[in-house]
Amino acid sequence: MIVSEILSPEAILTSINASSKKRVLQEISIAAENFYGLNQTEVFLALQEREDLGPTGMGHGVAIPHARISSLKSIKGLFAKLIKPLDFGSMDSQNVDLVFVLIAPHESGANHLKALAKISRILRNKSTCEKLRSTVDKSALYSILTTDAEIQAA
Repeated sequence: MIVSEILSPEAILTSINASSKKRVLQEISIAAENFYGLNQTEVFLALQEREDLGPTGMGHGVAIPHARISSLKSIKGLFAKLIKPLDFGSMDSQNVDLVFVLIAPHESGANHLKALAKISRILRNKSTCEKLRSTVDKSALYSILTTDAEIQAA
């Protein structure tokens, strides 16, 4: 699984200013429509339904909301930096400021899990997260998320 196959350089939101997790998911759903042509309501409802099952905050200020929707042909990703860290229900009780959303087709099976594992590995790396937090430049963020990940995978 190569991150550049699921994350478009445009699908990076550098400064979401939201007051709640719900609002973050709404903003990301709008971006999914703008960047990938997906139905924002379908994306939001799928992400919200997944959050209702259990929080997607993985600790250390990172969350990986994910969902499956029927109108999709391949896995898509969006990355967002929050201006103000928010509660995503992380086990370490730390608020989240880095959010990587994965949206997969219903029939993606193992590929969805592989993508989740890959993004989780990338965002568990403290150095990578420090780099992500230190810039708001879209191309730099894309490079950090893709280049470092490809080198680690080699």
